[in-house]
Amino acid sequence: MPKRRTEADDERAFLASYNPRAFPPVAVTVDVVILTVLDGRLSVLMIRRAGHPYRGRWAIPGGFVEERDTLDSAAQRELHEETGIDAGAHIEQLGAYGDPGRDPRMRVVSIAYVAMVPDVAGPVAGSDAVQARFWPVGDVLAGDLPLAFDHDRILADAVDRARAKLEYTSLATTFLDEPFTVADLRRVYETVWGVRLHAANFRRKVLSTPGFVVATGDHRTTGRGRAELYRRGGVTRLHPPLLRT
Repeated sequence: MPKRRTEADDERAFLASYNPRAFPPVAVTVDVVILTVLDGRLSVLMIRRAGHPYRGRWAIPGGFVEERDTLDSAAQRELHEETGIDAGAHIEQLGAYGDPGRDPRMRVVSIAYVAMVPDVAGPVAGSDAVQARFWPVGDVLAGDLPLAFDHDRILADAVDRARAKLEYTSLATTFLDEPFTVADLRRVYETVWGVRLHAANFRRKVLSTPGFVVATGDHRTTGRGRAELYRRGGVTRLHPPLLRT
């Protein structure tokens, strides 16, 4: 009696006959938008490309996903290799970008990430970059810094994500080193949102939100006296949210 063919047999037969060269080549990359607050301005880390395509232009740090990479590990690796920065404070997937022609070499799909970090030491350009530095987001989005690929679109989406996240999560605290004052936190919101906030109302909302910040019991001397110091609380979602309006 002939042996009954199984689903595993069919799978092995398919793989044996599969020819990847019959399909157009497609590559996958990761790009990491690193946002921080420097000198009172929302800023983004950019690298100046050392090679073609777009040699000499500024770009978001990133690179190709290798065979055994997960997307998250590729993002962390590229971030470290090209800048020397570990964005362990907060990094999340932003979206996928795969329009035809976005990369002149071949069809490339990029998985973009956004990281929000406190003030960091000067980044170090890796082997694929001539230079790495922070630029004010407003200047870059205004077109003062011509970017490679479609990185202007990715950056704009990352800034929109960060602004929205600050409304309903506690991620504003990731832009700050601990401990911090409520005024420090307010300045983060004002910088990222690009608006002025009423100091007393902001303080009331922050301190009335359970788990947002926790008092350390210490104080910092300021020009107006002494300000209480806080650390990050345990909540990730704010209820009620802090709305821009």
